[in-house]
Amino acid sequence: MKGEYMDNYRQKLLVLYLGNSTPDSNVIGWSIYDGTGQEVFEATGNSEPPYKTGLCAMKEGWRLIKFPDLKNPIKGQEFDLGYLEYEFVFEKWINMEEHK
Repeated sequence: MKGEYMDNYRQKLLVLYLGNSTPDSNVIGWSIYDGTGQEVFEATGNSEPPYKTGLCAMKEGWRLIKFPDLKNPIKGQEFDLGYLEYEFVFEKWINMEEHK
């Protein structure tokens, strides 16, 4: 997105780690990256997720731009919970002229 039109816009990214592979499952972890510079995310500072589910974020105007890759578990590791497997990435474009 180039040109004079996009000069006033900044991207915000919301990364939600959900309980399973569907957007309507509960949030178990999250990060926010704010290209406007108006919000700073601190991983240890937020005890409540910004949304209960990925679908709730979509209802608030966040666009889903990445679904998690579904992989077959390695035999013997079917129940290993050592990482957050279901990562969904959402975006919003913020008009800086309207967001002052």
